[in-house]
This record gives sequence, C-alpha cells and structure tokens, in this order.
Amino acid sequence: MRELTKKVDNLERDTVNGGNSYRQLTRNYDKLGETYELLLQKNKELLSGSAAETTKLTGQLQLTQTQLQQKEDALKIMERELELKKSNLEELNKELTKREAKVNELEAILKKKDEAVNELKRKVSAALLGFEGQGLTVEQKNGKVYVSLDEQLLFTSGSTKVEAKGVEPLKKLAKVLEQNEDINVLIEGHTDDVPMSGSGAIKDNWDLSVIRATSILKIILTNSKVDPSRLTAAGRGEHMPIDSSKTAEARKKNRRSEIILTPKLDALFQLLENN
Repeated sequence: MRELTKKVDNLERDTVNGGNSYRQLTRNYDKLGETYELLLQKNKELLSGSAAETTKLTGQLQLTQTQLQQKEDALKIMERELELKKSNLEELNKELTKREAKVNELEAILKKKDEAVNELKRKVSAALLGFEGQGLTVEQKNGKVYVSLDEQLLFTSGSTKVEAKGVEPLKKLAKVLEQNEDINVLIEGHTDDVPMSGSGAIKDNWDLSVIRATSILKIILTNSKVDPSRLTAAGRGEHMPIDSSKTAEARKKNRRSEIILTPKLDALFQLLENN
C-alpha cells in the first residue's frame, strides 16, 4: 500500500512537472510564433525597404548618368570651341608676326630716312656755312631740312630777280642737291601782308611769291644737273607768316623764300601700299 501511494505521489509530481513543462513549452511555442511573425514582418519591411532604396538608388544613378552625359557633351563643345580658338589664335599669331615684320621694316626705313635727313642737314650746313647769319638759316624739323632765305639776301622790294649776292648760296645748294639724287625739293615764296597791286604779270602777293619761287628754281637748274622733276615751285603769298604781328620787324621776317628738302619716301610708300 505504501509502495502504491509512493507511486501515486511520484505520478502526481510527474504530472505536475509535465504540466509545467507543457505550459512552458506552450509559452515557448507562442513566443516563437510571435518571433516568427515579427521576423516575417521585419523581413517584409526589409524587402519593401530594399526595393524603395533600390528604386531611389536607381533614380539617383540615372540622374547622375544624365548629368554626366550633359557634362560630357558640354566638355565636347568646350573642346571644339577650344580647338577653334586655338586655330584662331594661331592665325592671329601669324598675322601678328607679319605685322611685326612690317613694323620692323617700317622702323628700319624711317631710321634710314632720319639718318639721311641728318646727313643732308650736315652737308647743306657745311655748304652754306659762310652765309648763315647773313639772312640764311638751315633748320631740321618734321623729317625735312629747311633752308630759309630772307628777302634782303635774294631780292629787292617788289622784284622777282635774284640779286647777285643771292645767286652764290643757291649755286652751292644746287651742287649739294646734284650729289644727293634721292632728295625732293620744294621752293616756297612768302610775302608780308601789305597788299600789292600791279598791271603787269605781278598783280598781287600770290603772283609775287610764285614768280620768286620760280626764279630760284631756274637758278638751281641753270647751275647744276639736278633733275627738274625733283623740283617744285610754289607761292604762299602772305598766308603762312612766321610772325603774325603787324610790325615792320614781323613783316621783314615774313618776306622770305624757303627751300624745303625732303628725302624720297618711295620705299615707305610702297611698304604702306602693300600692307
């Protein structure tokens, strides 16, 4: 009996223990089910999230690719523009080189011309040295040599005939011109502003200035072998005075003849025409 009771007690304990175990197992199962559902939901969210992220990344990638293509296209355009500018720059450099060569050539011609004017001035001054200070001056300006002769050295008042004392300096000047064939000669007659009237060939200051210039020209030609095509006679009348004052001294200065010597600039003109 005692042994049977023991077995019953043992069985009850086992039953209680088994119930406890069962209930624990049930709880574990329920918890596992909850965990599974949670994991399943998380899995779904993860899958859903991955799809959205993938879509987002795909969109960003496409946008980036589009921007990259745009930049590549812009780069190609810039490359073409750069090549065009490079080509234009090369052409401009070539043109600049040509222009620099022209400028250098022009500067060389001008330097040669200045040297020729300096040398001409030296020769003319040397030839007319004895007459300077006697109504004759030699001056260099504007790339030319000016030989100015007062009226009192060449002419009497109102006359167009060169006096004997004025012929000598003209002869010496003629020899210098004969030896320098690349010099053009302009002879200008100038008067004062006192009106002149006459009934013969000389009717006014214009006539007087022109005929005086012609008289000087003829003396130069008579006493040298200067080519007549190099000489020009012109009359300025009273219209280019040295001194505009209405004094006797000013009028005396203005009554003069000027022989203007200019180096021929054929090479310079040819260069400018070809430029």
